[in-house]
Amino acid sequence: MARMTAARAAVEILKREGVSDAFGVPGAAINPFYAALKASGGIHHTLARHVEGASHMAEGYTRTRPGNIGVCIGTSGPAGTDMITGLYSAIGDSIPILCITGQAPTAVIHKEDFQAVDIASIAAPVTKMAITVLEAAQVPGVFQQAFHLMRSGRPGPVLIDLPIDVQLTEIEFDPETYEPLAVYKPTATRAQIEKAIGLLNASERPLLVAGGGVINADAAELLVEFAELTGTPVVPTLMGWGVLPDDHELNAGMVGLQTSHRYGNATFLESDFVLGIGNRWANRHTGKLDVYTAGRTFVHVDIEPTQIGKIFAPDYGIASDAKAALELFVEVARELKEAGALPDRSRWAASAQERKATLQRRTHFDDIPIKPQRVYEEMNKAFGPETRYVSTIGLSQIAGAQMLHVYRPRHWINCGQAGPLGWTIPAALGVAKADPEASVVALSGDYDFQFMLEELAVGAQHRIPYVHVLVNNAYLGLIRQAQIGLDINFQVNLEFENINSPELGVYGVDHIKVVEGLGCKAIRVTDPTELGAAFEQAKKLAAGSGSRSWSKRSWNASPTSP
Repeated sequence: MARMTAARAAVEILKREGVSDAFGVPGAAINPFYAALKASGGIHHTLARHVEGASHMAEGYTRTRPGNIGVCIGTSGPAGTDMITGLYSAIGDSIPILCITGQAPTAVIHKEDFQAVDIASIAAPVTKMAITVLEAAQVPGVFQQAFHLMRSGRPGPVLIDLPIDVQLTEIEFDPETYEPLAVYKPTATRAQIEKAIGLLNASERPLLVAGGGVINADAAELLVEFAELTGTPVVPTLMGWGVLPDDHELNAGMVGLQTSHRYGNATFLESDFVLGIGNRWANRHTGKLDVYTAGRTFVHVDIEPTQIGKIFAPDYGIASDAKAALELFVEVARELKEAGALPDRSRWAASAQERKATLQRRTHFDDIPIKPQRVYEEMNKAFGPETRYVSTIGLSQIAGAQMLHVYRPRHWINCGQAGPLGWTIPAALGVAKADPEASVVALSGDYDFQFMLEELAVGAQHRIPYVHVLVNNAYLGLIRQAQIGLDINFQVNLEFENINSPELGVYGVDHIKVVEGLGCKAIRVTDPTELGAAFEQAKKLAAGSGSRSWSKRSWNASPTSP
């Protein structure tokens, strides 16, 4: 056995659980943990400019590669409350991140000590576990349980709050014999899968709906194999986008109210059977449930038993990890294929492709100001299938989902359920940190960009390169659309006369100056014919050292479909 501080024991456990990177901001109440990080070595720390930013960096890091768990660290009081948004975002999308906070000494936590707050109670609704550790000897067990919970069942975040005296207390701990706890994931049975395939075979126009759970389970290849064996077209959800390439012959397009394709909606309305795997039936995907469900049989496979029937009652439900279920789906489908017992779906699949070929949105516009549709058209030309796109919310994200092309799992990294403005910059930094060789391209409107633009300095300081496409219409564009129904246009205009840039015709924030002031590069584009060259220049800048961001002006143009 070895004697060490509880903080050092926690760091040693992080390393043995596979953690190699952390994001955070030190402070007085978490400094003993930072001292242990430095003394132990082996975990690279990226200094954020805002602790909420650190939580989103951890999210981006986790979402990039199977098995990753992002770690964010902050001090007591407001550091923890600032990270609540990241925890909410992570729990909504089933993303495991570990949030570690400092805390006032145990003797004064409830005596209104400076920056003492009951962060465990605040974080409880948006975590799988939130705990303030009051006994130093419990630290190893709490961290071991945290990783077990984050990986088991439906993945999600955990917060561990460490009073400063607990961090400094010495305990007996042997890191060499530490072992992670076994991960629990529910598994479908053969009988359940046979019943589900029986329902699929009885249909005439089936669809597979592939959610983020398929990507979380690293089961995209199995999903594609099952679709190809049965000839069933696939509808990826926004969180499942990339589960099969956009140009795959069985990709039927996305469905829903906003982040969808016209051909996807048209094909869905023709379907009579839907097998959903690892999806939540989120309202942006379903729209009105009576329309979505009418005339269709539904089977729902989800890792979380209580998710089945939460939005609507399926005709059959299976509680299972997506990968475990798909392994059996493929096994049974192979046997049926060999026996000649699978229906021929070629005409149905061909009809989906016909709709895909004829119901495309127009993207080519030569207008000045630039129409956003043209931006996405040029992005598709400039950025290849290896590109990892990052976006969160707003008209730019919605139109990006309608018009961009994604070809691989984890190459559309999006905050689906929470949608906090400001998420994109720190998340993109986390993605680029997790995959330093990747081509990372972030997509924002101007307000999302302005929410946490200070995090660009993190990219500059730590030399984390990526390209940021800023579609600037000087409006809270999506909110302006929502206000139309109330017959108002109130407090959504971001324009003002920028007295520092009158010669440039800039009305509002001069993003070029701000971005350059934060240590990054920026390009302003006002002519659509210059977009291609600007993208190429941006890629070259990003390939050099340091973080690269660039903005384009698109006044009074909202990225909506024509």
